[in-house]
Parts: sequence; structure tokens; C-alpha cells
Amino acid sequence: METVNAVTAVAEQTDRSLLIVEDDKAFLERLARAMESRGFDVTSCETVADGLAEIGKHAPAFAVVDLRLGDGNGLDVVSELKRQRPDARAIVLTGYGNIATAVTAVKLGAVDYLAKPADADDVVAALLASSAEKIEPPQNPMSADRVRWEHIQRIYEMCNRNVSETARRLNMHRRTLQRILAKRAPR
Repeated sequence: METVNAVTAVAEQTDRSLLIVEDDKAFLERLARAMESRGFDVTSCETVADGLAEIGKHAPAFAVVDLRLGDGNGLDVVSELKRQRPDARAIVLTGYGNIATAVTAVKLGAVDYLAKPADADDVVAALLASSAEKIEPPQNPMSADRVRWEHIQRIYEMCNRNVSETARRLNMHRRTLQRILAKRAPR
């Protein structure tokens, strides 16, 4: 019964203000139109600075934020939104998904982490989902290569993207690490 009430409370929320921070202009415009058609009052930004400025003016109830933006990290926007409005629900979108950044996003207050290109229905479902809902385990678990790649990415993020420090901690040659980081994630 509590789960139904939580879903209903989120779905019936009267403040449907939504901030979208995305640097891919075509994707931003498409997503903004789709979210407006689903009843959200959308404000769009292309940079971290603009997103932070919008939050300073009026902290929205919802946010969809790209992880990597031209002028910084979208997690700064999520963190500031949660500081200004603790009840806000934010999701992070990225084309560079890995476990380390997903965990960081959730720790900073994001309710979900979606890989691009996410469709508007997935975004709405993530924004309006109850925190009491259980997520199904993955049908296809990660391969050993993917687990290794994720571990390297986690250490890289912990070292603030410092290649030399990451290589030292992983006991790996710096150039080998650079080659690994330059490749796409294995499946």
C-alpha cells in the first residue's frame, strides 16, 4: 500500500518544473518538446554555468542532466539542485556510462542514471518512479573484460582523472592505461 501511495504522490506532484542541461542541441530540443508534451514545464540549458544559474533563480522539481558538458561536469548541477531543493528528483544522462560515475551520481542525489540516447518515456519513468520500486537484476551480466574496464574507470575517477596517479595505483604503465582509456568500453 505504501508503494502505491509513493508512486501516486510523485505522479500527482503539482510542481512539474523540469530543468534539462544538455550540450547536444538537437537532442536537447527533441527531449524538451517531448517532456513538454508530457506535462512538464521545461527550462533548457546547454552549460553547467547556465544550469547553476537557473537553479539559483528557481530550483525545479525535476532535472535531466548530461554528465559531460562543455564547461564541466553535470554532477555539479545535480549536487547544487539537491542542496537548494532536497526533494527534487534528478536523473543523469550520458553516452559514457560506467559504474563509478553512476554510483557518484546516486550519492550526489540523482534518482537514476540513463545511457544515451534515452527516449522520453524512459526519462519520464525514471523521474516519476517511486524509490520503493525494486529494480530487476540484469538479464546479461557484465563480462570479465567489462568488469576490469569498470574497475579502471572507478580508480581513474577516484584519482580525479589523473592518468599518472591512476597508473601508479593500478601498478600499470601510464601509456598502457592511456590506451585502455582511449578505447570504448567492452560489452
